[in-house]
Amino acid sequence: MNRKVILVYIIALIVGFSYGMHNPVVPLFSKDLGASYFDLGVIGFSNFIPYMFIPLFVGLLLDRFNKGLLLSLGLVIDTISIYLLSAADSVPQVIIFRTLVGVAHSFFWPPCESIISQSTTPQNRVKAISQFMAFFVAGLMIGPLVGSFLIEHFDVSYRIIFQIAAFSIATSLVFSLVLSQSGKTPRTGIISIASAKHLIKFPAVIAILLFCSVSFGVFLAIIPAYMSERKISESNIELLFFVFGISRLVSLFVSNFLMKKFLASLLLVILSISGGMLMLFYSHSMVEFSIAVLLLGFGFSVYFPLTFEIIMRRAKENAGALIGAYEATFGIGWAFGPLIIGIIANSFGSSLPYLILSISGLFVLGFVFFKKKEVVLV
Repeated sequence: MNRKVILVYIIALIVGFSYGMHNPVVPLFSKDLGASYFDLGVIGFSNFIPYMFIPLFVGLLLDRFNKGLLLSLGLVIDTISIYLLSAADSVPQVIIFRTLVGVAHSFFWPPCESIISQSTTPQNRVKAISQFMAFFVAGLMIGPLVGSFLIEHFDVSYRIIFQIAAFSIATSLVFSLVLSQSGKTPRTGIISIASAKHLIKFPAVIAILLFCSVSFGVFLAIIPAYMSERKISESNIELLFFVFGISRLVSLFVSNFLMKKFLASLLLVILSISGGMLMLFYSHSMVEFSIAVLLLGFGFSVYFPLTFEIIMRRAKENAGALIGAYEATFGIGWAFGPLIIGIIANSFGSSLPYLILSISGLFVLGFVFFKKKEVVLV
């Protein structure tokens, strides 16, 4: 296996572990500071709004500058912002520090995708991207377990959880700096946004990305507080994120198989997220929430390698710009999803948003089927 790809996998595991440990408790920590559902929506919005714009900029840089150094910059910002979160004592401070995390993530994901895409053959790209996701998800799965153990058995505060998570990401800098020395800095790439515009040619892909990213943003920013409201304990919320991680990990192992039935797989992904959201609407017990996160885990994992392969098959040159546009589309859903859903939850009840998302998924399902020629690989 390519050495650069292995280094990216290790970094993904470490970053996933850090995110998995601290992300589920951010809404709970914010609630303790007095945050409402609207505030949680704003926090989610602030966390992801940088991802609407910065990946476009990073994508342009990927075609010209050292990808390992860009990745290292993201990890440094991530470490600082998560550590600062441990010192927050008001909702506005949480908003500021979560915004910095969004900036950091913009410098993490696109370079990793670009390195993998350039270091593997087109035939192995889906497998490599799926393995990258699998390492990241494995970290996301282990992180909540460790967080739950620390909270349950050592009465560790949320602030200490954030500090441990920050230290974890700091260790990944060792590997990213090695990665920056393992390849030549590009000199032939042209900084042009023209390639990014190609994504507009795929409205079905955009529809899938927006629906899935809105749902995923809500899952990360609001659902832990929703679970808590429905009498799920802190340790059980962390455990549910572990179950979510198992579902995602298992799903990624079958992504290569799903390539053989590409359209059917995309439709199944949308249906699973729609069904998971409907299940959340009705959930009150640990068992019901477990079923919901299992369904969502499948959809949230598989849609990424499948849609990524669609656009990469069409990328002719300056692929970094197209990757940046692809990731920025995630940012739109991640940012506006929690904000809009937070407003709806605050105004009309905490469960209604999940019914709305479930119905929205069915409309997306019909649109993708109508535009099925667009998503068939060539």
